Amino acid sequence: MIELPIACTLPAGEMAGAGELAAVLGRAAERREREDGLELRFAAEPGIVPELARVIEQERACCAFLRFRLTVEPAAGPITLELTGPPGTRAFLESLLR
Repeated sequence: MIELPIACTLPAGEMAGAGELAAVLGRAAERREREDGLELRFAAEPGIVPELARVIEQERACCAFLRFRLTVEPAAGPITLELTGPPGTRAFLESLLR
């Protein structure tokens, strides 16, 4: 696997969605630290799945080093978003929350 830098890969003029990931991170009902990133748990509220999918799509273009895993539990259970990557990913994500 190619080692990607832990940085935004978009030119400054194309970072229109910057801050949306931070906003989503802040909306999580629960946050767990992982060695390789963060696990976020969201309440099953209307519209959250498409919102998370949109942010994932934006961030894939910006932060190529991130790996996303979205889990939607049955029966209106919680929604979990895992954001992982190479060493330093968790520190990067936590810096967005400050």
